[in-house]
Amino acid sequence: MDPLVIAVIGCAAMMGLILLHVPIGISMALVGVVGFAQVAGWGPAISLLASEPASAMGSLDLAVIPLFMLMGSLAAAGGLASDVYDMANALFGHRRGGLATTTVVASAGFGAICGSGVATTATFGRVAMPEMLTRGYDPSLASGAVAAGGTLGIIVPPSAMMILYSVLTEQSVLQLFTAAIIPALLAVLFYAIAVQVTVMRRPESAPRSDKLPFKDRLAAIGRAWGVILLAVVVLGGIYSGIFTVNEAAAIGVVIAFLFALLRRRLDRATFLRVMAEASGSTAMIYIMVFGATIFSYFISVTGGASFLVGVISEAPVQPLMVIFGILLLYIFLGAFFDEVAAMVITLPFVIPVIQGLGYDLVWWGIINVVVIGIGMITPPIGINVMLLNVMYRDVRITTIYRGIVPFLVADLLRLTILVLFPALTLWLPGIMG
Repeated sequence: MDPLVIAVIGCAAMMGLILLHVPIGISMALVGVVGFAQVAGWGPAISLLASEPASAMGSLDLAVIPLFMLMGSLAAAGGLASDVYDMANALFGHRRGGLATTTVVASAGFGAICGSGVATTATFGRVAMPEMLTRGYDPSLASGAVAAGGTLGIIVPPSAMMILYSVLTEQSVLQLFTAAIIPALLAVLFYAIAVQVTVMRRPESAPRSDKLPFKDRLAAIGRAWGVILLAVVVLGGIYSGIFTVNEAAAIGVVIAFLFALLRRRLDRATFLRVMAEASGSTAMIYIMVFGATIFSYFISVTGGASFLVGVISEAPVQPLMVIFGILLLYIFLGAFFDEVAAMVITLPFVIPVIQGLGYDLVWWGIINVVVIGIGMITPPIGINVMLLNVMYRDVRITTIYRGIVPFLVADLLRLTILVLFPALTLWLPGIMG
């Protein structure tokens, strides 16, 4: 049988298994092994099942993921999310729409020590949502700010999604983190503008709160010293070259652990829960990576990726139109799959196309993460929206989607700017070497 036909059948089989609720990593691995066996025989296929996961396990970049997962879980257990929210509230809470802006800024701050979009949404769903509802905020604005703010967890470095992308595409983690700085700042700015536009249109959606006395604001900032210390040590150490990414992550875990311990928030039950959360998330990502590497090898051997690049290269359309077509596909996938699944399923097909069109893979890595974040809040599903709906059953899902709209507009505008002006992404990595 022609290898290209095998590749097409394999892709269809993989999607069928996923629709049957077979875990994505296992689906990709199974199809990759069976498909490769049809091309090269069962002996090499069984060897592939061992060699590709072993190669992935040997990646130092992949080893960073469990460390950042553990650091984020320890930080949440230690109350750092509440601290960063209180600090942002002290600075912005008294302005109209201030609590929604606070949620966005605090989500970005927590994302710098968490690295997960879903975890950021869940955390501020508990910390910020009740605060806004108690003070009379419209549920649509409150839920929209939390769901959209959660996407900042994957764009603000260090990000588990960027680490995963670097492993799967063999790009520098440090360059990806550096490239994400300006897009992350744009995200916070555009979300803050979205809040203000919403408040200007509907002032009743966000009542003003009292301005805290100066000493109370200073006290709130002082209480956030743990967050500031953790962010400075981890990010400062990485960008200054004092630590490697792995070393910074390990030191961050130690600091977050000591902080939770000294605050007496790390009893036996909490410690076991934290370890279970970090272990479960890490295991899920590792299984997906193993499956993705096996499936990528299968697609490469069959010539499926080369064929796809050839078809797109010969199509009578501009490369930019191809890019926007891929972005629409990502937004669609992000509405149905979680962020990790959306990335690992598509990279075996998308990366050869991006390289064939001559685009920089560091730039595409940031665009990829940004567009997957947009998918996390896009109807008809949007994982962040679903999570909030489960946490607050009395807030209708249509209410959450209505609150998402201004943030979604801001996201699409930001994505367009980043695509049209790659220098915004590549400037910092260029000057930092």
